[in-house]
Amino acid sequence: MARLAFLHTADAHVPTFEGLARERAPGLATRHKVEAGLLADALAEGGISPALAARIGAAVRAAAQDADAVLCTCSTIGAAAEAAGRGLGVPVLRVDRVMAEAAVAAARRILIVATVESTLRPTRDLFEEVAASSGREVSCRLQLAAGAFDLFRAGDAAGYAAAIEHAVRAALGDAEVVVLAQASMAPAAERLADLAVPVLTSTTLGFDRAAGLARAISAGSRAG
Repeated sequence: MARLAFLHTADAHVPTFEGLARERAPGLATRHKVEAGLLADALAEGGISPALAARIGAAVRAAAQDADAVLCTCSTIGAAAEAAGRGLGVPVLRVDRVMAEAAVAAARRILIVATVESTLRPTRDLFEEVAASSGREVSCRLQLAAGAFDLFRAGDAAGYAAAIEHAVRAALGDAEVVVLAQASMAPAAERLADLAVPVLTSTTLGFDRAAGLARAISAGSRAG
């Protein structure tokens, strides 16, 4: 049986990704590790310090134990998680990487909306990396949905989605695709279904890639 481990920074992601596993990958064994302090400290420090990167690395290594693949569902720590996974022998994927690849392949003018400031720089860096590796020139505008994350922390899911919707509509301009940068933002896409441009979220895209990796590695191990 293929085994996929998740590294989360919020308990709210556990039912989301467990639901995707049941719906899209029946038979996949899942394990969830929640380290809320990693995001809290990234917010407090305004980024990923060397000490925080070391803690992220320890969390990745713990998640990778007895797993075929690891999916980090936090965009703020995603780059540090992927870096920590190099050399582990277990693939570690940040949840927003597949979304970035899809957006860069589809459009040149991209609007990226986030709800925490600490996500903006790593997301911009990811899109620049993906664009460079694919040989495409893209223009990314980043927009913070101010105050939205306070609603998420308070458990106000409807208010959180509404704040994201407002931020997207206000900033849309000439964007050819909209990216909701964090996994927690995915439910807001339903409120934006009337837009004339695609609205991309990371949850399903990231999960499908990670589940596929886990299954391929598990099958290879059995064949070997």
